[in-house]
Amino acid sequence: MSRLPLTGVLGKFTWRMLAVVLGSQTIVILLGALLARGTAMAAGADNGHTLLWAGVALAVLAFVAAGLLRGPFGLPLGWLVQLLTWLSALVVPAMIGVGLVFTGLWVLCLVKGQEVDAMMAAREQGAGAAR
Repeated sequence: MSRLPLTGVLGKFTWRMLAVVLGSQTIVILLGALLARGTAMAAGADNGHTLLWAGVALAVLAFVAAGLLRGPFGLPLGWLVQLLTWLSALVVPAMIGVGLVFTGLWVLCLVKGQEVDAMMAAREQGAGAAR
């Protein structure tokens, strides 16, 4: 199994795959924020708007992390989004499923993306040597 980096610059294929994961996760996080607000309001709690804005902030962080994946800050921010998604399950238990799916996709795309980037680099190196 490939190593699982927490920081660093990613290959082109890897960061593209991870950006798709974070972009999709952004939409689901926004829906979770709406659910948290609605549930709080239905229960008569006063923190509905706070939960909504916290969820929106997490969704914005996921979107920003997707955009920063080309550089050195994107990967740590992506991991932070995964962690915060799991922590949001304390408010909305359904976010456990979201955490399972998107953290699984995150890890899979990170591992397989590195493998594809390595194969592409080897192919380019082989093509350069054949000239």
